[in-house]
Amino acid sequence: MKRPTHKELSKKLREAQSCAEEDRIMLMNPTSLAADALNMGYMMDELSQVLHNVLDEIQPEDYVGMSPPQKSYEQEINGADLFPFRWKSLIVKCLAYLKFAIFSQTLWLISFHPNRKAPF
Repeated sequence: MKRPTHKELSKKLREAQSCAEEDRIMLMNPTSLAADALNMGYMMDELSQVLHNVLDEIQPEDYVGMSPPQKSYEQEINGADLFPFRWKSLIVKCLAYLKFAIFSQTLWLISFHPNRKAPF
């Protein structure tokens, strides 16, 4: 069976949104994420709300990762599945890229920035 399935991606997006609602967020690279936040027009203290809103925009069809999902090799989330998405965001007003992992009931934010690569 091909992974991730539409159902699995829907579930991961719901889990991520739940984590954002409850402010269960860890940042993999806070300095880079802060610079990207300013570039997209919000402050880091708004991150939970911004993530909650953009996660509502993202659809399973916006998944741009590997099949099966790539595994993290970062010490904190070693072995966790990585879920990258690219979509046209009305919230941050750009073609956006977001990559996260769910690990220990926490949303680990790896990347969130304007798309830096050609869309296709």
